[in-house]
Amino acid sequence: MAEPGTAPHRCGYVAIVGRPSVGKSTLLNALVGNRISITSRKPQTTRHRITGIVTEPDVQFLFVDTPGFQTRHRSPLNDRLNRAVTDGLASADAIVFVVEGARLTAADREVLALLPPRVPVVAALNKTDALDDRDVLLPAIAALSTLREFAAIVPISAERGDGLDSLKRAVAKLLPASKPLYPGDALTDRDERFLAAEFIREKLFRQLGDEVPYATAVVIESFEQEGSLRRIRATILVDKPGQRAILVGDGGSRMKAIASAARADMERVFGGRVYLEVWVRVKAGWARSEALLTRLGY
Repeated sequence: MAEPGTAPHRCGYVAIVGRPSVGKSTLLNALVGNRISITSRKPQTTRHRITGIVTEPDVQFLFVDTPGFQTRHRSPLNDRLNRAVTDGLASADAIVFVVEGARLTAADREVLALLPPRVPVVAALNKTDALDDRDVLLPAIAALSTLREFAAIVPISAERGDGLDSLKRAVAKLLPASKPLYPGDALTDRDERFLAAEFIREKLFRQLGDEVPYATAVVIESFEQEGSLRRIRATILVDKPGQRAILVGDGGSRMKAIASAARADMERVFGGRVYLEVWVRVKAGWARSEALLTRLGY
């Protein structure tokens, strides 16, 4: 209970939603101040729900990054990704609806129509640093405000950190009075094993062409810690032998580069040395296997 005459401590879950490629994961990382959600320029990089924890003196935000809602292509994997979005919305105390600057698309409207009417929504107009003319923001805000009664509409740049304090202030007002649910130094609800797989998957999206990353999945076979040293053995699943050849590269060069970049991220975030061993295995139809999708945590 708060002392008489003082504002109560607030804590709650905030779903970050939007169509693919509007910068949801970049926003989560900027809010948390650390790279806990992977990013790339390709759409649908995020496949899992991940909660970023931001603790301030009077409020603890539990920001939930969700996959971009897939309204075009149906598959067992995409069905599970969409379910992750709807589950995140159902348990949210507030929603941050992310759109790209002054550009409102049909896909944005489709996602907006999925938001539950009972949950308050703050619209975040992201990537404002990329606008040639900021005068277009006011008409964009006016157009957006006709689609739903938003608790606030806040222009931001997740890449540069602009407007994030205003966004947090707008969201904080919507959260219930509650004690913190996590320790003050917690950054995420996910463990290092999960983050290790995600760092590898991020490098697949960043270093491969447009199609191959979507045909891959990462399995952490073992994760052992000896003091500050972590020994990690991972397998990358692909659909076809040709994809494996692309991923491995000439003499294993591409795979070595991917593993090296992923290991550097792990060491930076985990705060210790990492011995990383990565193998590539062909598993045809992995994205259509309900059993394997369950094992992968989708």
